[in-house]
Amino acid sequence: MIFETHAHYDDEAFDEDRDILLSSMRENEIEYVVNVGASLKSTAASIELARNYPFIYAAAGVHPSETGELDEAGFAWLKEQSLLEKVVAVGEIGLDYYWDEPAHEIQKFWFERQLDLAREIKKPVIIHSRDAAKDTFDIIAAKNAGEIGGVVHCYSYSAEMAVEYVKMGFYIGIGGVVTFKNGKKMKEVVEALPMERILLETDSPYLAPEPNRGKRNSSLNLVYIAQKIAEIKGIAYEEVVEITSRNAKCVYQI
Repeated sequence: MIFETHAHYDDEAFDEDRDILLSSMRENEIEYVVNVGASLKSTAASIELARNYPFIYAAAGVHPSETGELDEAGFAWLKEQSLLEKVVAVGEIGLDYYWDEPAHEIQKFWFERQLDLAREIKKPVIIHSRDAAKDTFDIIAAKNAGEIGGVVHCYSYSAEMAVEYVKMGFYIGIGGVVTFKNGKKMKEVVEALPMERILLETDSPYLAPEPNRGKRNSSLNLVYIAQKIAEIKGIAYEEVVEITSRNAKCVYQI
């Protein structure tokens, strides 16, 4: 069965049919889902989903674009939540330079603080990085974050950098972009990586793969991502599912 390593089912895009959709996961071969926090509010919502559905786990973290909301009180709350049993990672955390706000220095400060938190509580990290390849890599290297472990989610940089992250000890999250006709770079990433370091993810409700590109994404589309990886790697679909599921259980200690 498939392990969905990154989704946002607390998003308002699922307000009308959340329970129906989540209740259909098992019959559609989805074994586990990690619902990932992107703010203090969505971290709380992710933990609530994990309480309500046995197959859902949560990640507690503040996305770089939301770090403007963080202060010491909020960070202390985040630490409390991250210690909960069904919280399996600190994330998503990192840098996002696509927008001008919050200031890059604010993003870097809270990225480092959340990396320190993960090290302290001995849980892996989920890294978000957009238009910030060098700064993200430099901070991770300087903090020896490979010792913490985790995944560079929704990976969007070069195959060469992906290999360097793997050398550090990270997994690479592969999502719907690998199925796009213009997804040549992601295909090169998959070609360069050992299967033992690839995780399946959707980032639902975003980035739906072909043939559903442009529509609301869900974990039910993971089959298309796994099929494309199997095609690129020249191995069976079932092997992709088995290896990536084993990888996910290893990184999230499930």
